[in-house]
Amino acid sequence: MCRNIRVLHNFEPPATDDEIEAAALQYVRKISGATRPSAANEEAFGEAVRAITAATRTLVDSLVTKAPPRDREVEAAKAKARTAERYGLRPAASG
Repeated sequence: MCRNIRVLHNFEPPATDDEIEAAALQYVRKISGATRPSAANEEAFGEAVRAITAATRTLVDSLVTKAPPRDREVEAAKAKARTAERYGLRPAASG
């Protein structure tokens, strides 16, 4: 349920609003226990997503680091390699 909650800080290019909103949505889904709110809870659900999106943007924009920005493609390749090792799969050939 939380697969879209990823590290968003220190990437080049920076995290997009869509990435931040996706993480906020997954967070709200996780803590509420619902992938879709009932009609009675839809407004509260949406407001929570908006508030967490805004707070996350503020946090990501405020963080400071001396480390060089991470490359999204390199990080994705590392994640695929970890998954392949974890599940005993052969890494897919890149072409």
